[in-house]
Amino acid sequence: MELGSRGSFIQFSSAFCTPCRATRLLLEGVAAANPGFIHHDIDAEAHLELIRRLHILSTPTTIILDRNGVEVGRASGAPKRDDIERVVASLR
Repeated sequence: MELGSRGSFIQFSSAFCTPCRATRLLLEGVAAANPGFIHHDIDAEAHLELIRRLHILSTPTTIILDRNGVEVGRASGAPKRDDIERVVASLR
């Protein structure tokens, strides 16, 4: 999986999850507005082993990675824009 040069949003979603769609739009927008950030949306149902390994308990869950792939934040449920922006600012 490609990582952003500043950070990455790794979103775990399920097909019929309304908050997942809202989260996708938020994270895509934040990534587009912040060069060096990338967003990946992973179908939780298609990656059950990964879900278990990462202790994903609900969708959407977003894991935020720094440029080295180290987890620096996690949101279960739809994240708030302010929280995402705060993490982005910390990775500058």
